[in-house]
Amino acid sequence: MPHSSPLPIDTLDADILIIGAGGAGLLAALHVHETDPKLKIVVAVKGLLGQSGCTRMVQGGYNAVLNPSDSLERHFTDTIKGGAYINNQELAWMLVAESPKRIVELENKAGCIFDRNPDGTIHQKAFAGQSFDRTVHKGDLTGIEIMSNLRDYMLETDIRILQECRGLDLLTNDGKVGGALLLNIRTGRLSTVRAKATLLATGGGATMYRISSPSLEKSGDGMAMARRAGAGFVDMEMLQFHPTGLLVGTSVATGGLLEEGLRGAGAHLYNGLGERFMERYDPKLERATRDVVARSSYLEIVAGRGSPNGGVYIDGSHLGEEFLLRNFPGMVERCADYGFDLVHDRVEVSPSAHFQMGGITIDLACRSSLDGLFAAGEDAGGVHGANRLGGNGVADSIVFGGVAGDSMTDYVMGRELPTISAAQITALSQHWTRPLAAARGERPFGLREELEDVMWDRVGVVRNGADLESALDTLAALRERAQQAATAGPAASNPAWNALMDVLNLCDIGQMVAQSALVRTESRGAHYRLDYASPDPSWLKNIFLTPNDDGDLDVHFEPVKFTRLAPPSSI
Repeated sequence: MPHSSPLPIDTLDADILIIGAGGAGLLAALHVHETDPKLKIVVAVKGLLGQSGCTRMVQGGYNAVLNPSDSLERHFTDTIKGGAYINNQELAWMLVAESPKRIVELENKAGCIFDRNPDGTIHQKAFAGQSFDRTVHKGDLTGIEIMSNLRDYMLETDIRILQECRGLDLLTNDGKVGGALLLNIRTGRLSTVRAKATLLATGGGATMYRISSPSLEKSGDGMAMARRAGAGFVDMEMLQFHPTGLLVGTSVATGGLLEEGLRGAGAHLYNGLGERFMERYDPKLERATRDVVARSSYLEIVAGRGSPNGGVYIDGSHLGEEFLLRNFPGMVERCADYGFDLVHDRVEVSPSAHFQMGGITIDLACRSSLDGLFAAGEDAGGVHGANRLGGNGVADSIVFGGVAGDSMTDYVMGRELPTISAAQITALSQHWTRPLAAARGERPFGLREELEDVMWDRVGVVRNGADLESALDTLAALRERAQQAATAGPAASNPAWNALMDVLNLCDIGQMVAQSALVRTESRGAHYRLDYASPDPSWLKNIFLTPNDDGDLDVHFEPVKFTRLAPPSSI
């Protein structure tokens, strides 16, 4: 394909392109390879294989029905109740039905070994919001166990891995997705990958908030790429704040999580006055769902009852040193690294932006609204509704990564590689490389701080209409300023240039979150508005956003389809 560009462009063809190499991306690759090893698979990972992304950071575990006393129906009901009844119920059922099978697959194909009971059965621990202890784990380092073994599996295949390689934009032909334009961050070289099927599995954009938990390279690249290509989105207002992110001053470690299992095991939360404040918010106390606990903590803080550094305290010391060291060694060590003593003392924590329940609209085959484009994991919306249960996140990635792999394998059979115009490639490459030659313009780092502040203060744990309208204006202005920013210098290993790309993507996603939040005039799950503080049964609807030709978003609503479980009338 001929081209002209300020940077050299490499070309590569594949049957299947997977952008993102966390749990969803690697399970998709595993399923494709196991089904048809002859298919050419290319996996692009923004960092290093097995060392980046959020699946690796999972401490808590993976929800699956394994105990005869548990049931799929019970897990499903917990998931729908946790999601405040706006989940896509067929996607949620697929999650719970496929999750046990994936545990067997992770152990027998990928080589993961999860903690065992004395009788040899897999141990499952308590997580908040669940009616049964069904969380499979490897101590409190479950993600490392999963990702290390998936990485080793990939390295034993002929799957092409492009490390330190980020997606810039999708390549399209007559509304059909045919691959992507990528950037090798280390070398500064662009590449086009033509593919019969493309999977977005890059994760969400919670790092647009001042306090957040995801890995630092996460910037919702897949969602932003999908928006620019015209894909549809669902319930983007639903963004989860984890209740217990560490407070470590201005360190990038601020927002890193103390996982759900600690509260599930009986740790208590206290405000700055030493009161166990959850008693006044929910009868389940610290084992209430994440949205309830995060909001309760936030309300304590803004009421002036927070800790000295603007948080609350978590205390597990009463559980005993032996118990904590045996069950939570990773968290004990992490706290010690920052000067905190989780074993003997209270530790300051804050709500931390964590996970997007909203995302790209998918069907049961992980197909988006665009032909040739698939999405899985946090890039996709609908599974979790208004709130995700702890332990359902990594299950989501593993389950739907596998589903996407199976679906793409079927999809590519008998298809030809798409034709992508040289003009499109040239235009996209010139667009993304413009800041390298800009002599004047703002630097992206200050823009990033402003973005984080507006999202935290006006589109955060507690929202209201006036703040959301103001945030939309500010986000539009920030995006315009970012379009004119300068990151002059070489393309290779240019942190300012990559930071600017992150800001642009996060502005796109932040606008979708704020716009949906303004439209939903009720409080439901993770979405809480002071001006509409109660759930409204008339809002048992999903909010769909579709990009239009003007670059704006068309909004429409559809009543939730209660295909398996109807809500009580008061919800």
